Amino acid sequence: MKNLSMSAKVFLGFGIGIILGLIFQKDILWLQPIGDLFLKLIKMIVVPVVFLSIISRISSIGDIGKLKRIGTKVVGFYIVTTVLSAIIGLIVAHIMKPGADFAVSQIVDTGEVIKPAEPMTVSQTILSMVPDNPITALATGNLMQIIVFGVFIGIAITILGDKVKNVKKVIDEANVIMFKITDMVMQVTPFGVTALVACSVGEYGLSIFNILGKFILTHYIGAFSVVLFMYVFIIKYIAKISLKDFFTKITEVWLVAFSTTSSSGTLPVSLRVTEEKFKVKDELASFTLPIGATVNMNGIAVYYAVTVLFVAQVYGVELSLMQQVMFIFMTTLISIGTPGIPNSGIVLTIMLLTTMGLPIEIMGMIVGIFRLIDMIHTALNVTGDVVSTLAVARIEHMYKE
Repeated sequence: MKNLSMSAKVFLGFGIGIILGLIFQKDILWLQPIGDLFLKLIKMIVVPVVFLSIISRISSIGDIGKLKRIGTKVVGFYIVTTVLSAIIGLIVAHIMKPGADFAVSQIVDTGEVIKPAEPMTVSQTILSMVPDNPITALATGNLMQIIVFGVFIGIAITILGDKVKNVKKVIDEANVIMFKITDMVMQVTPFGVTALVACSVGEYGLSIFNILGKFILTHYIGAFSVVLFMYVFIIKYIAKISLKDFFTKITEVWLVAFSTTSSSGTLPVSLRVTEEKFKVKDELASFTLPIGATVNMNGIAVYYAVTVLFVAQVYGVELSLMQQVMFIFMTTLISIGTPGIPNSGIVLTIMLLTTMGLPIEIMGMIVGIFRLIDMIHTALNVTGDVVSTLAVARIEHMYKE
């Protein structure tokens, strides 16, 4: 068991949960507290992980002049592509309707009417991103305000430089500690998955799994749509690289991304391919790709879009146009705050669903098949990093001679 990878353990837990649920049926519900504990542990680490990760990554840039010139272009590409990815994900989810035919009673039947969060205007949404009291934002888990506050701290540390190097060192060390705590929490994932799946199957039967195939398919179609309708355009008309040449050279990055499901874990390969195969100057690639590994999450934006629409459709919640616009704003910010590590999307999905006023009970089922969808979204993330870097290299004339 110790030699198995985390993904293998999760799949094993998923299978054991199905078997236990089928054998013991409603008698297995005594395991429910284990599943609930797993969800609470995930909620516990959301705020510190996002807050420290944002500060650490921004303050690591070091040179404010570099941040202004090239950073503006790079971050601009990252933000625009993330927004467009969320929009494409929403469109695909509306067309595919992965949760439309799934009865809410198959998941949970509380007799309670589920209502979405009240819609806000664009101005209210923007104003709500800035905290009146950052301590309150941290205490209440207001993710948007936490990210904005973290951005300001990161920029301030970058400007002050050596004057606060000890502060930066402490933040970096705290960030490492939180990643370790996250890893510890993720070690209980197989047990949490087993309990959640067993209780779901035991109470509602195998019918709960009927929709998951369509749910996974929607994620893959969403990811391929981003490549087809956005990346191809950037590669061909902005980076001005042959599509055949690009897809031939990027394959190595995809294979590592699929196997690790980690943008950060794929970074060494992304750097080598971008510098050696695409001939981008080292000073640009070594600046843009590490930032992209943490802030450019096109794939995770598609994941959030499809998952939120899936949950809304399952529970029969109609999200208004304004609510979906608000969702795109939130998805962009949350995607930037998503660490480039395996399973990080699970943590923030719960916070996003809660913020949108949607139930989180179905997350137990999503966790069980998360690896399958995390593979394609990680590949999309790292592809977006390379594509944006190539585009900036063309604009800034930073290809090797």
